[in-house]
Amino acid sequence: MKHLAGVVLVVLALIGATSLLGNDYYLRIVFMMCVYYLCAAGMNVLVGYAGQKSLGQAGLFAAGAYAVALLTSRTDMSPWLALIAAAVISGVCGVLIALPSLRVRGPYLAMVTLAFGIVVEKLVGDWTEVFGGAQGIYGIRPITWRGQSLSTSQWVWFAIVLCAITHLLLRNLLRGRFGRALLSLQADEIASSSVGVRVYRAKVIAFVIAAVTCGIAGALVAQQNQYINSDFITFHLSIFILLLVLFGGSGSTYGPLVGTVILTTVEALLSRWPSAQHFLYGFLLLFALYVMPGGVAGMVGSWFKRERKAQSLQRSANFELTRIGPEASGDLLVVEGVTKVYGGVKPAQDVSFRLQRGHIHALIGPNGAGKSTMINMLTGVVDPTVGSIRFLGKEVRGKPAHSICTMGMGRTFQNLRLFAGLSVLDNVMLGRHSRMDNGFFASLMALPGATRQEAATRERALQLLELVDLAHLAHQPAGSLPYGLQRRAELARALATEPQLLLLDEPAAGLNPQETAELGQLLVRIGQYGVSILMVEHHMDLVMSVSDHVIVLDYGIKIAEGKPAEVQCNPRVIQAYLGVDETAAESAEAVAV
Repeated sequence: MKHLAGVVLVVLALIGATSLLGNDYYLRIVFMMCVYYLCAAGMNVLVGYAGQKSLGQAGLFAAGAYAVALLTSRTDMSPWLALIAAAVISGVCGVLIALPSLRVRGPYLAMVTLAFGIVVEKLVGDWTEVFGGAQGIYGIRPITWRGQSLSTSQWVWFAIVLCAITHLLLRNLLRGRFGRALLSLQADEIASSSVGVRVYRAKVIAFVIAAVTCGIAGALVAQQNQYINSDFITFHLSIFILLLVLFGGSGSTYGPLVGTVILTTVEALLSRWPSAQHFLYGFLLLFALYVMPGGVAGMVGSWFKRERKAQSLQRSANFELTRIGPEASGDLLVVEGVTKVYGGVKPAQDVSFRLQRGHIHALIGPNGAGKSTMINMLTGVVDPTVGSIRFLGKEVRGKPAHSICTMGMGRTFQNLRLFAGLSVLDNVMLGRHSRMDNGFFASLMALPGATRQEAATRERALQLLELVDLAHLAHQPAGSLPYGLQRRAELARALATEPQLLLLDEPAAGLNPQETAELGQLLVRIGQYGVSILMVEHHMDLVMSVSDHVIVLDYGIKIAEGKPAEVQCNPRVIQAYLGVDETAAESAEAVAV
């Protein structure tokens, strides 16, 4: 509420200040600041949060501008409805741009969006029968109030209010569930999917937000001018919108505002020298990328950075962590005849096993035995070539990783996949993503249900951090923790998915003997909360001390399984680990029989 009150006061102050301006030129500058802010605010979601590069915003600007132009000049549609329709049409274009993002990333995605912008620029320039080309479209009907067209001052006031609403809505969205999901995309898409984030859907949302805000900006320009032509739609506009975000500070709530105010002012001062504008924009873009990657807002924010207050971590002293998995018995996971083939390499060959509820299982074997490949197949990161994987009685082969996570299968990775730039608390809260049911619009509007979900998720994350003894480091960047503590943070994030089965890929890797012993105690404690565990591990002391059941792989083939003591004495296991010659192995087998 404090932030809302502050925004209202700023809006009233700006309206009061602009009402004193009698010069239309200065009012026009303020209006364009608002237009560019709308473009930059949406672009910030796409670039600063989702990490998706786009050079086609001019095409989306054109979609909004020409949509409102055609609808108001050639039909009887209300200008207000035309403005809304322009936003919808731009959003549809955003979806079309997002489609290739499933297959291409980084510079390739930037090239795809650049191609979209160029196609639109050529379309509006050459298809004169529809878009008017350089001559443009005249007679665009502006929005009205009480039957009267808005004056220049009123246009500025309307744009200021629209920018304030955009800021508040995006702030609601980005400070919660969807903001964390978007930030996880640019950090690690595989890890993001493993905690239940629907990666492609999140990308589409980011593209649509950027498209809608840019389309509204284009529609405002067309309606305010009552005229639009191809000169408005240039590659220079796409670069300028990207520069607004990068120079102001991508990923910062106020970065787009800072970049818009500074660069729109510079553009107005250099309007008489277009070549100087282009040179300066190129220089500032390189400067922002290499010298000031956090932008102006990031640089200023680092000067005033303060630690969160300790009371933010205070909770009820009588809290007790609730049970995660149900009280049940029987098969939890059934793997039958699973094989994975990469050309001539078979990291898994006709592997079958069953995991029981309430047990700690270990999957062991020499290096290259196919253990991590098996974990990846169970969690949907890799698809088996043949075979069946049934979890909770349902086939999961072929399902995406986020769906398997939602079913109740959590995991950690052999090589840490924490979201290093996010706080430890945000990492663990991301684990709760699939367990939160507040939708996009509830989050956008900050409805009471979404607020309660966020508070409950934060509380649960703190509880899990206390379980792994990291609550005092909740607000530290995850990437700044020592390696052993990062392992615990990743474990807490996996537990936040509320798994019935927890898959741990070498959880003791890099830990010293004391840390390994503490990990073993923690795993036993986790099991008491109803979580069954399957861990891939090389530390035999840990395996033998905490496991109820051990499965052994060698060159992708299951060679043994059973209780730890039985497996430890199995001749084939000894041969796999120690390389006993065939004659000795046969003698050992004969003795065993």
